[in-house]
Amino acid sequence: MPSSTTTAAASNSTSNRSALPLRETDFPVGRLALADGTIFVGRCFGAINRKTKSIGEVVFNTAMTGYQEALTDPSYTGQILTLTVAQVGNYGINPEDVESKKVQVAGFVIKDLSRIDSNFRSTINLHEYLKQAGVLGLFGIDTRALTRALRTGGVTQGVISDDPTLTDQQLIDMARQAPSMAGQNLVPLVGCSSNQTWSETLGEWSLEAQLPTGAKRTKTYHVLALDCGAKSNILRNLADRGCEVKVVPHTITAAEILKLMEQGQADGLFISNGPGDPAAVEQTIQTLRGVLSAPKDKVPPTFGICLGHQLLALAIGARTFKLPFGHRGANQPVKNLLTGKVEITSQNHGFAVDPATLSTADKAGAATGEATHIHLNDGTLAGFRLTDRPVFCVQYHPEASPGPHDSSYLFDAFVKMMNDRKPATFA
Repeated sequence: MPSSTTTAAASNSTSNRSALPLRETDFPVGRLALADGTIFVGRCFGAINRKTKSIGEVVFNTAMTGYQEALTDPSYTGQILTLTVAQVGNYGINPEDVESKKVQVAGFVIKDLSRIDSNFRSTINLHEYLKQAGVLGLFGIDTRALTRALRTGGVTQGVISDDPTLTDQQLIDMARQAPSMAGQNLVPLVGCSSNQTWSETLGEWSLEAQLPTGAKRTKTYHVLALDCGAKSNILRNLADRGCEVKVVPHTITAAEILKLMEQGQADGLFISNGPGDPAAVEQTIQTLRGVLSAPKDKVPPTFGICLGHQLLALAIGARTFKLPFGHRGANQPVKNLLTGKVEITSQNHGFAVDPATLSTADKAGAATGEATHIHLNDGTLAGFRLTDRPVFCVQYHPEASPGPHDSSYLFDAFVKMMNDRKPATFA
């Protein structure tokens, strides 16, 4: 029998929530039209009955949990997200687990919308959450068929609509006219425009509390976090390791970064995840090229995640390419080539770095990249380091929440690199 405290908490968490319609027919008929002419018919939820249309690149994620984190991940900007898990919405939405301040996806497609959000932390159901965000969702379609189509033919542009006045052909034409993700610089839509400080840690999940007595972190490192659409949990992990984090716009210049380092106001540089085509983020690539081209003893210890990994590769002259359907899920196997260990990782990206171009890259003062991690499903590059400077990056998400924590050691490797200013070894 639950305690009175638990009962009160559960009662309080549900008292202010709007009831979710229980009948499927209470939701309007909706359609997802793909650029290849395929039409999926289901029911719309979220921002319904507004003649709302969701337009974007249709992608899929294979994770079993984490829809709230995915919806608020800035890396999904401009995309219609499909989940392969059968039922979504069963644990509702809470204000603590978001990865940014708003819903970032262009649209949301699922198999079954749960009518009950059973979680004492939930403050609003998924339908109302998307409704307030002005984002349209679609449920009741065969997401297995959609996922198979995307795996076979590659991701494609699509449109979700609950407007019955639009014909199937009109929706297909809208999808075909939508811009491709290739060539789009979406970072200005999600990155900050002014300097900000970040102090929130992992809270009750803090790693600091798990350290043995006498092993508490005593030195504080100052980290410049270059914001291309940073997930909150990345910043929480940095703060949790005793770092003072200053979040700066992606428009910061190389001269400004190097000056802050010279003045002792920063000990390390972090480059975040983000949306769009990395090759289109030209200003930030030039900034990183300028930072990495500094005298070797002046190059700041640097750590990049996802888009940050791609931007660092481009900065040293390597190339990126678009994957057919990307890597999006929480069970992606990666091998650390320096330690021989295999990690199960969380990933969300549609572009990758061509590993063959790392060894010939020389646009940052003859910097040479060395592969450190490889994706075991398809052999794509999952991480690299510079052999003569304290710089490393990975294509996946070591901060994963929810998700495996096999790769959280990478944050500790960054802290170690700020301490000894030597290339990462992950030892």
